[in-house]
Amino acid sequence: MNSMSVTFNRFFRNKNTVTIIGVVLILVILYFGYSTTIKNAVTPVSVPVAATTIQPRTLITEEMVTTTDIAAKAVSGDIVRNTNDIIGKYSNVNSVIPKGSMFYSALLTTANELPDSAFVKVGKDEVPYNFPVTMDTTYGNSIYPGNKIDIYMKAENTDGQIMVGKLVENIEVLAVKDSNGKHVFENTEEERVPAFLIFGVNDEINILLRKASYMDSFAVELFPVPHGGKVDTTGQTQVSTQYLKDFINANTVLIPEEQPAQDENTNKDDNKNETSNNTNNNQNNNTGTNNQ
Repeated sequence: MNSMSVTFNRFFRNKNTVTIIGVVLILVILYFGYSTTIKNAVTPVSVPVAATTIQPRTLITEEMVTTTDIAAKAVSGDIVRNTNDIIGKYSNVNSVIPKGSMFYSALLTTANELPDSAFVKVGKDEVPYNFPVTMDTTYGNSIYPGNKIDIYMKAENTDGQIMVGKLVENIEVLAVKDSNGKHVFENTEEERVPAFLIFGVNDEINILLRKASYMDSFAVELFPVPHGGKVDTTGQTQVSTQYLKDFINANTVLIPEEQPAQDENTNKDDNKNETSNNTNNNQNNNTGTNNQ
């Protein structure tokens, strides 16, 4: 027993032996730790996914959601893991959820929170304008939300000359909608034809565009051009923006703002006083004539 004890003491006092044992223990710990981490990462977890492609602004029903097993490592924090948190929600604006895709919280919203992005983006002190277009005037449906456009005007002046010029420039398109008011580019399964460009303008430009749109007697046409693009004016007279503004204002009626109610009452009182004075003057004149 004493000899065995001496042997163990010598064994553990050997620095090389202790080093080797330490390295082996570290490797064993690393192996089991790594194995546990890998196992936890690849262990599949059940998450809800789209059973069909879900278009924007769509109420998500039970039939649209299924589940699948995915490695736990692939499930990030913004992925919705509970089916009950998905059913009854809406897919967000301009957010297509492909078939088989997981549901991200940013892609879901409620009916009350579902905005029309076109009007949300209208700037301060601006009003939305609904500009009519066709497949041709949008260059084969090539004008997208976010594009900058200029509005050109073509008209016939009083001498019968055709004139063309830029009326408004550098306008950002907020939305492209079809005749039913649906966003043209938000649905990947329907072929929608552009009917309106939505953009925001200040009150002066809003009135100017609306005036021009009613000037049928001057054969007025308004059409969009990508900002920086050029218009073919062959055989036509090109005029300045200011000239077009003056032309529109000169051939439309300016309706003055209504006077306050107090001013109307004052005018009525003035009219009564004027009538009363005229009556008194007439009576005085008649008296003078009778005295003669």
